[in-house]
Amino acid sequence: MTNKQPLHQELWNIADELRGKMDADDFRDYILGFIFYKYLSEKMLQYANTMLKPDGLKYREIAEASEQGQQYLDAIQELAIENLGYFLKPQELFSSLVSRGNGNGKAKFILEDLTKVLRNIEQSTMGTASEEDFENLFEDLDLSSSKLGKSVDDKNELIVKVMSHLDKVDFELDNNASDILGDAYEYLIGKFASGAGKKAGEFYTPQEVSKVLAKLVTTGKDRLKSVYDPTCGSGSLLLQVAKEVREVGAYYGQESNPTTYNLCRMNMIMHNVHYRHFDIKNEDTLERPQHPEMTFEAVVANPPFSANWSADPLKMNDDRFAPYGRLAPKTKADFAFVQHMVHQLDDENGIMACVLPHGVLFRGAAEAHIRKYLIDERNQLDAVIGLPANIFFGTSIPTCILVLKKRRDNTDILFIDASEHFEKVKTQNRLRIEDIEKIIDTYRERQTLDKYSYLARLEEIQENDYNLNIPRYVDTFEEEEPVDLQAVSNELKDLETEMRKTDKIITEYCQLLGIDTPF
Repeated sequence: MTNKQPLHQELWNIADELRGKMDADDFRDYILGFIFYKYLSEKMLQYANTMLKPDGLKYREIAEASEQGQQYLDAIQELAIENLGYFLKPQELFSSLVSRGNGNGKAKFILEDLTKVLRNIEQSTMGTASEEDFENLFEDLDLSSSKLGKSVDDKNELIVKVMSHLDKVDFELDNNASDILGDAYEYLIGKFASGAGKKAGEFYTPQEVSKVLAKLVTTGKDRLKSVYDPTCGSGSLLLQVAKEVREVGAYYGQESNPTTYNLCRMNMIMHNVHYRHFDIKNEDTLERPQHPEMTFEAVVANPPFSANWSADPLKMNDDRFAPYGRLAPKTKADFAFVQHMVHQLDDENGIMACVLPHGVLFRGAAEAHIRKYLIDERNQLDAVIGLPANIFFGTSIPTCILVLKKRRDNTDILFIDASEHFEKVKTQNRLRIEDIEKIIDTYRERQTLDKYSYLARLEEIQENDYNLNIPRYVDTFEEEEPVDLQAVSNELKDLETEMRKTDKIITEYCQLLGIDTPF
């Protein structure tokens, strides 16, 4: 056991069984789906065995066809639905299917059984409090897809092979001291994102950026009543916030992409977030907000950069946008997301941090009007933080973080230029631990640091006509060393002397050889 690989590496190696047979998006959905099914199975087995312990029974030993066995299953199902949110019979467990698939050393047909089990997991929640959290969770696991193989036997053989490898992996669910499996799952999502190019931004925020946002919104807090992400992707940002505090009361999110929405719910459950403590919706946030009457203590987001949206004039009747008198441009929804998030901040202690393209800092027209309103009328902009370029998957554009508070006593705005503080890893730039700490320390202490940060008075912002471009406030100009012209002149003289000596030597050699000199 001393040579045992870390769990995240074991799982990534198993993904090799699918890698090469299909593109990254597809094999991501399959491997993460199978890992999730195994997790649900092990949680079910662990829970059922605990319930049966007083009777001296093991869940696998229950005779499902017997009257007594059915009574046990009915009782366990009722408890499991209440506490876990779903139910699996012994014969539906991951390991049970693997055993059937590996009968006599040859891959036996289990595709129909597997399809039925995944459907039964979802159906076990129908009519219960967890129904919405499990509905269509496995819809991206198309076991009839030709991507798994040309023939039915080929598909079956590949699935049995992958599941057999997974069955040997210890998910360490008994280790209550850490979230090993959840972190491994997050690691896989990140690995898939790094190879997914432009699509990665749809579902994943680099962990280093997530840490910055999470630390910003938890400043001065060790508990949060609620955290919300209106563009939650795979849920990595929401889960990162939880790592910065002792407790999060509830998680809320909205995601428009159905596949990513499924991934987020799986990610929540894999991190042991109880189904009653998260509420993730699948809808377009700007067009059809799903938590319109709610406010949240912390809001974090990495919205799609400069996305298109309807900008329908009727939106001026929407409480999220009406006070500003202007809508964000149709081809740049960045400030529409900001307006949405500010609207849903808790009136007393709400704080938000979101990643946006640099253009929001200086673009004119409607966006300039919204900036002015946020600063002058609302006094809600607390900080502007410039990030390095090429830090997000799929885009190299420079980005920034805006920090806003629903209620502020001060009127100054802190500017931080962290754009040159990073390490280059292959083709991607990455924030180091020390880079993250410097950003957070500077924000929390509201420091002015030479060539790094500046605490600007409201009058300065007004003098700059509400242009928030960071170089207007943080001077990073490095003066060049003065040139010593006399030293340069002396060097040129020395060089001229050396050249004459060399010319003389070449001339002498040319004369010995009886050829013309080259000068």
